Amino acid sequence: MTAGRAAGWTVLVLVVTAALGVTAYFLPNWLAQNQETSVPAEAPPRPAARRIKATLYYVSEDGLRLVPTVREVVFGEGLLEQARRLIEAELAAPSEPLRSAIPPGTTVKAVYLGDKGEAFVDLSPEVSSAHPGGALNELLTVYSLVDVLTTNLPAVTAVQILVDGHEVDTLAGHVDLRRPLPGSALMVLQPAPPGT
Repeated sequence: MTAGRAAGWTVLVLVVTAALGVTAYFLPNWLAQNQETSVPAEAPPRPAARRIKATLYYVSEDGLRLVPTVREVVFGEGLLEQARRLIEAELAAPSEPLRSAIPPGTTVKAVYLGDKGEAFVDLSPEVSSAHPGGALNELLTVYSLVDVLTTNLPAVTAVQILVDGHEVDTLAGHVDLRRPLPGSALMVLQPAPPGT
């Protein structure tokens, strides 16, 4: 092999090596930029949760009664789950001008059903600690919870309110909660007769 041929082969090897190096450096970026971007298919929309119409109870504008209000509530499978869904709906803040009888921050911890038609509703401590007090306010709170279950679930005949897993004598010193209370229309604003 002559010196000229050897030098030619050396130059050729250097050129090929340089070309491979440049290709190795730029090829991944070029592929990433020029590769067709595939848009992931959108997940099918989740079906909306099944809902039922239920009567919830909110404080009247004058603050003296409960106003029955029909709202859509998430459907619950079985009596126990539906009772919990109703209580959760009752605890949610309503839109203006309605006002909840339940102290803000109150959450449902559990709902239990007895074998004689009674429901036991276990609420967080805020139902008592954040309560504004007063006999009327306490009656409104208690009966918004009692009536939401006894009105919407015929199998529930009485409701006992528990606080943080314990039986309590009262929420704010006025209403005896040591036993399940039956539903009552006493605190509910009755619609005016037609034509008045």
